Amino acid sequence: MTTALERPKVLSASALAGNRVENQSGDSLGKIEDLMIDLNVGRVAYAVLSFGSFLGVGGKLFAVPWYALRLDFDRNVFILDVDKEILTNAPGFDKENWPDMTNASWALGIHKYYGYRPYWEESSATAPRKVL
Repeated sequence: MTTALERPKVLSASALAGNRVENQSGDSLGKIEDLMIDLNVGRVAYAVLSFGSFLGVGGKLFAVPWYALRLDFDRNVFILDVDKEILTNAPGFDKENWPDMTNASWALGIHKYYGYRPYWEESSATAPRKVL
C-alpha cells in the first residue's frame, strides 16, 4: 500500500486510459477511453467514459468533467459519485459521432448535468467545486 506522499502527482494519459470507473457504491460505470485536453489553458477538460458495451460492442460514450472523478490509488479505480441511472440518462454519444466539445453551450450543459462549475471559471490552481 502506498502513502499519499508516495503517490505520483503526474501520470501519463495512457496510464489512465482503460482504468475502471465505479460509483461510491461500487457499481461499475465503465472505463476511461480517452482524455480531452483544453489546449488553451493546458488542463484536462473531460474524461471520456465508455458505458454499457459488451466486449467493445454497443454502449455509449460520455464526456465527464475531469474534476468529477477521483482516483482511488489503492484499488486502481476512478470513482464518479453518481448513480448508475444518472450515467445511463446522461447526454452521450457514439464513437463515430462525437460532439463539438469546444461548443460553449454543450460544455455548460455537461458541467451542469454533473453538478460542477465549469473548469474555465476556476483558477488553474484550484479544482472546480461541486455546485449543490
